[in-house]
Amino acid sequence: MAATVRAAAALSQPVTFVTGNAKKLEEVRAILGNSIPFRSLKIDLPELQGEPEDISKEKARLAAKEVSGPVLVEDTCLCFNALKGLPGLNNLLMAYEDKSAYALCVFSLALGPNADPITFLGKTPGKIVPSRGPNDFGWDPIFQPDGYDQTYAEMPKEEKNNISHRSRALALVKSHFAEAKYTFETEPSIQQ
Repeated sequence: MAATVRAAAALSQPVTFVTGNAKKLEEVRAILGNSIPFRSLKIDLPELQGEPEDISKEKARLAAKEVSGPVLVEDTCLCFNALKGLPGLNNLLMAYEDKSAYALCVFSLALGPNADPITFLGKTPGKIVPSRGPNDFGWDPIFQPDGYDQTYAEMPKEEKNNISHRSRALALVKSHFAEAKYTFETEPSIQQ
């Protein structure tokens, strides 16, 4: 889904990953490692409604204006096939026989305040199950990926980070950075 790559852009600073969620930041750090210089920053962005890709792009536009530089933002949702992909609450699904679902992660990269965001989508099919495992990260205890006997919450972190919707989207982000060969005008700082 990445846009056609042109001449390498020089970025004035490391990419700012916008999140206030410590668990999400932990996963992004584990998945990206040192492949992309980034820092994290919590910015209060409005709670937007709409399609996940549109939400992610708009959040990237707003965040890029706020930091005056390159940003990476994420929108994640759990979508229920019985509700035709509608994201929502697990309790809505109780009335349906079809418990299949997919975890969707949309990252948007805006290289600056006036740049059109580029989106990267990761999707993991699975099903909704009764809650199992630690209840400390969103809907991980109720989502069991296809081909696995464990929910995201029950999996070792490394295993989840290898197969998750977030890791699939970030693989596309890493690929885009490798192809684009971005350079940084300032020495990339240590990840915060």
